[in-house]
Amino acid sequence: MGGHKAILIWGLLAMHGAAQAAAGDDYPSRAVRMVVPFAPGGASDIVGRIMQQKLIQELGQQVVIDNRAGASGNIGVEVAAHATPDGYSFLLGNVGTMAINPSIFPKFPVRPVRDFIAVTEVVDVPGALAVHPTVPVNSVKEFVEYTKARPGKLNFGSSGSGSAQRMEMEIFMRAAGIDLVHIPYKGGAGAATTALVSGEVAVAVVSLAAVLPHIKNGRIKALGVISPKRFALLSDTPTMTEVGFPTIRNGSWQGVYLPLGTARPIVMKLFNAALRTVADPEVVRRLNEAGAEIITSKSPEDFAQFMKAQNDRFARVVKEVGVVTE
Repeated sequence: MGGHKAILIWGLLAMHGAAQAAAGDDYPSRAVRMVVPFAPGGASDIVGRIMQQKLIQELGQQVVIDNRAGASGNIGVEVAAHATPDGYSFLLGNVGTMAINPSIFPKFPVRPVRDFIAVTEVVDVPGALAVHPTVPVNSVKEFVEYTKARPGKLNFGSSGSGSAQRMEMEIFMRAAGIDLVHIPYKGGAGAATTALVSGEVAVAVVSLAAVLPHIKNGRIKALGVISPKRFALLSDTPTMTEVGFPTIRNGSWQGVYLPLGTARPIVMKLFNAALRTVADPEVVRRLNEAGAEIITSKSPEDFAQFMKAQNDRFARVVKEVGVVTE
């Protein structure tokens, strides 16, 4: 009896493996949906649309962008998590939706590490620690010294209490031993950037894609770049790692995710298509012009490990800061 059961189990496993392989061979045979959990015009949407045409060539099928904005990106994340795990819906998630929100929204039913297969990181949109020109400093070191002499006197802006900009500033304040007053703004990163340019706030963590013109014309000063390497268009500005803050190195990274349960051959097809897409010279040029840098994962497992580390990192910060939303 035991022998018959063993044969039956091995037979079922073989059938399952054959079905998965067949699914990979046929994929994709129709249009694929890219869920972007933010409105058109934002950084994630721009990255998705730049990738779209090359992905169509790589997959041999239409790739349709589905913007599902709202609830700090949670609406789009939930849509993608509950999609049929057949490869025909994938998520373009970022640091906010996939690493910060899980701790900000503890009751949200979708948990990125649990409910998605991390396929690959595709880009990092570098940030910067930037100050208004009225702050008389020209380096991170000078800023730390200036702020330490004025505890609680300077304010910093962000796009919200649980935003990536706020979290990165909190990490920086703890590492530097300084005290700044947080001013959250509504309306996304644009409102906080406007506040910095106008001098309403003294300092902010900003997206270089959004503020490069302001840096070039001297309306704000970038002291340190938040990126694993120097930003090509600001090559004279050091990274935060170079100036002594190695934990502040990842900007607004973005990556590709599939719903849990998607067959491995499909995961690998999308992984390889995504890597070829962001290696295309024209895609690279357009992403660089938009302020994004290409950063890909060695494997889905590599990206999953990065995801876990990022979730753990921000969980610690959120706990220290005490930012929780029902």
